[in-house]
Amino acid sequence: MNKIVVIDDERPVLLTLEALLKRNGYTVQLAGTASGGLAAIEKSRPDLVLLDLGLPDAPGLDALGTIKQRHADVIVIILTAQDSLSNAIESIKLGAFHFISKPYAPEELLNVIKRALEQRELVKDREQLIARAEELSRRLEEARQQLAPVFTSRRMREIHELVARVAPSDANVLITGESGVGKEVIANQLHTLSHRKEGPLVKLNCAAFPQNMIESELFGYVKGAFTGALNDFPGMIHEAAGGTLFLDEIAEMPPDLQTRFLRVLQEREFRPLGTTKTLKADFRLIAATNQPLAVALASGALRRDLYYRLKTFELEIPPLRERREDIPSLARLFARRFATQMNKPEPQFSPDAYRLLMEYPWPGNVRELQNAVEHSVVLCDGDAVTEKHLPRELALPAILQEAGAQAPRNGESSLKLDARERDTILQALLQCHGNKKKAAAALGIHRPTLYSKMKRYGIELK
Repeated sequence: MNKIVVIDDERPVLLTLEALLKRNGYTVQLAGTASGGLAAIEKSRPDLVLLDLGLPDAPGLDALGTIKQRHADVIVIILTAQDSLSNAIESIKLGAFHFISKPYAPEELLNVIKRALEQRELVKDREQLIARAEELSRRLEEARQQLAPVFTSRRMREIHELVARVAPSDANVLITGESGVGKEVIANQLHTLSHRKEGPLVKLNCAAFPQNMIESELFGYVKGAFTGALNDFPGMIHEAAGGTLFLDEIAEMPPDLQTRFLRVLQEREFRPLGTTKTLKADFRLIAATNQPLAVALASGALRRDLYYRLKTFELEIPPLRERREDIPSLARLFARRFATQMNKPEPQFSPDAYRLLMEYPWPGNVRELQNAVEHSVVLCDGDAVTEKHLPRELALPAILQEAGAQAPRNGESSLKLDARERDTILQALLQCHGNKKKAAAALGIHRPTLYSKMKRYGIELK
């Protein structure tokens, strides 16, 4: 219900307008002075004001200017006996919607009010649409910056070019690479550049669910299909209709379920658990695994028939240590992103910090680099990220290299087995960031044994 404030110094006029407006469904508040009217507007936030120019405590045009200055979205209609042409012109200049002379025809006044309120709604709708469009544009730009890969190395530029060629098709894509290299980023790019970009991108990490739950998550189920199925659940295949289904860690899917999913790919239809009803499957498949394919196939973790179906296109993302030229641009991207989130100025990286970033082997790949940069931006209180702001483990490779250089050499009499053991210990310490307890556990030996072997090979962590 629209609210109207009527400001007029004549009591009979106020009562007449109140009765007329209430009969036509408006909420009405009355004021006999300019100050009273401004107070009523502040309190009730009306949609429209009927304003007389002949007020006892202030000129009506001054009151109009004050109203529009404080509440630009409130519609003001001048209703006055001071119907000079100059008043009419000045009222419109100050922002009045209409100027009506007294005496007035009720039908005319009601029509003007209706038209004014309709126009106000149209303006509000337009402003909301503009605001939504601007917000959507901002969010899309943020998403683009967050998801867009940083391509500097030749190998990643080649992958990017292949993604651009493959994305517009509906061909299945298998993305391989170590954990943290950015397989999901590539999947996002494939979807964004595809003709299915307006559809959903549905993601299922097969390693994130117990094996007995993956089937229900993927295919969905009906109420009562199994114990605990209290409601219908459409499943990921259904949710991906018209879009893309991204199955991460596909080799973690149980082999028997891989067979059933292969049938979905071949026949483009599926059946939720607990029903005999067959539904159409309309999705583009992108799969990923961090297991070496030769190992996954040899062990049976990934069925060969499903593998051949998945690998219409295969994208192997190299680890970060094999494309170190990507590190500076990635580090700058992450620093800019985290600085924005923390309302800090974007820091630069000092030469020593860059040296550590470039020398570290990054066993956790891009994900580990992102965490390291976030760590440094949190600690950085100036314009530059220095060596002291980076995680401590980034300095360990140099320490381990020094330790390796200090290991005793026995010339030709040294056993190759000893050399391999020493290298294995160094690698374990590196991967565990110098944590001896974790390194011992990874090697399957007790900590005292690790200490004695480190002493034997001259490995010392500073």
